[in-house]
Amino acid sequence: MDPASQDINLNSPNKGLGVDHSDTLSDVPVEGAVGNSAHPLPPGLTEEEAEELHTELTKVEEEIGTLRQVLSAKERHATELKRKLGLSPLNELRQNLTKSWQDVQTSNAYKKTQETLSQAGQKTSAALTTVGSAISKRLGDMRNSATFKSFEDKMGNLKYKVVGPRGSGDTVNSPTNTTPTQENPPF
Repeated sequence: MDPASQDINLNSPNKGLGVDHSDTLSDVPVEGAVGNSAHPLPPGLTEEEAEELHTELTKVEEEIGTLRQVLSAKERHATELKRKLGLSPLNELRQNLTKSWQDVQTSNAYKKTQETLSQAGQKTSAALTTVGSAISKRLGDMRNSATFKSFEDKMGNLKYKVVGPRGSGDTVNSPTNTTPTQENPPF
């Protein structure tokens, strides 16, 4: 096997195989073909125009390749500069989020929403204060009612019957009558 005739392209399906390129089909003329192109010409396009377009396409593709190489080099250079400045992707993300949040806060929609929520909060607070006052007043009225006083008297009588009179020295320890001691310190 002659090393000069080996295909050294590692992506080629013929890599490492001794391939003789002298009898390829691309050199064989095809009957009825116009020019040497593999594709028929589109209607209304002459052979010269097609050749010019192919030439222009080749140039544009070469320019695209060059621009990709330049862009890649610029991106590597930018990455190196960021590394030297101590800018990490996390820091960039943090900066982007901070800037985005500041942009949101300065937007008209955010300001209007904030004002609306503030007003709603104030109205809710005022309403809850009013409800709380009404409940307190109602409980006060209820405590002063004859029904509640009658219930309170009955509960007092029941307590007197269960616990007994206070002040006689014979007190019964109940949960409401405990005094803190060293053994039971208050919380």
